[in-house]
Amino acid sequence: MNYLEKVISNISGNKVYIQTHNFPDPDAIACAYGLQKLLEAKGIEAQICYKGSIEHTVTAKMVKLLGINVREYNNPDEFNEKDEIILVDAQKGNSNIIDMNGQEIICIDHHPVYEEVNYRFSDIRPEVGACASIISSYYFINNINMPKDVATALLYGIKMDTANMKRGVTQLDLDMFYKLYMSADRDILTDLDSSVLHFDDIKAYSNAFSTIDIVGDICFASAGPDCKESLIASICDFTLTLDGIGLSIVYSPKEDGIKLSIRSGGGYLSGVLAMNALRGIGTGGGHDNMAGGFIPYGKPGNEITEEDIKELESIIKQRFIEESGISI
Repeated sequence: MNYLEKVISNISGNKVYIQTHNFPDPDAIACAYGLQKLLEAKGIEAQICYKGSIEHTVTAKMVKLLGINVREYNNPDEFNEKDEIILVDAQKGNSNIIDMNGQEIICIDHHPVYEEVNYRFSDIRPEVGACASIISSYYFINNINMPKDVATALLYGIKMDTANMKRGVTQLDLDMFYKLYMSADRDILTDLDSSVLHFDDIKAYSNAFSTIDIVGDICFASAGPDCKESLIASICDFTLTLDGIGLSIVYSPKEDGIKLSIRSGGGYLSGVLAMNALRGIGTGGGHDNMAGGFIPYGKPGNEITEEDIKELESIIKQRFIEESGISI
């Protein structure tokens, strides 16, 4: 199957929106950018869109250095019902993507399928480590020239989602990494790998370090209130490197609920664990080695106290400990 031909044949007009998950990470933006340039080469205008600020993140730095044109949307009404949307690095119905008024006609993703959706076409490969690997393959299979900035974005997306080729790597990821490396701007890659922390980020790391609670080989930590989603994930990656830790769970209380990031060193199935542990109180899921979750506070407008949040944090720990099978 020629996936790119399928994508193009299922777009009705000459304009489409490419939507990523909320608070997009480098892999999501890289996929959207790579696909945008492919479609433009075929005469189709594509606008990259998402919900959730990326300000003061490595994603924002990547967008700036590579000159990627993106637009943040916050209201479903900013789309009309006839607008056609391609989802990348996300799937309709997941808790981490806003449901716009347009039609989600195509989905290209590497996360497990939790809800069957009747897209016109889908290329969903949960076994692949980075969605950027899938988009990269469209270029090489079709012998399409890849601009240097696109190669740089896609390579960085693969690097980030596979933790520098140490997590969830498949043969496709390896092949695409090698091919992209020969074409990417390595000076920009070096720049992206440095100077990405801000002063406020240090506070989040400090919060996490001061709240670490280790049960068996599971590490729990709070990144503090309103921590950026990308930063929660980075702290989770870091705490997983602690000696003797096989599972890391980092969370942050936000305005409407508690956001979680889950990472496994291989002994736990993060996605299944998150889905089961949060069932009935929230949503969770993802890959075997990296997952996420969200627990809403309840009815909108209800006042949430610090005691309520502490109780939820206690429930989080209890549920993950029970699902992991650890004896206390």
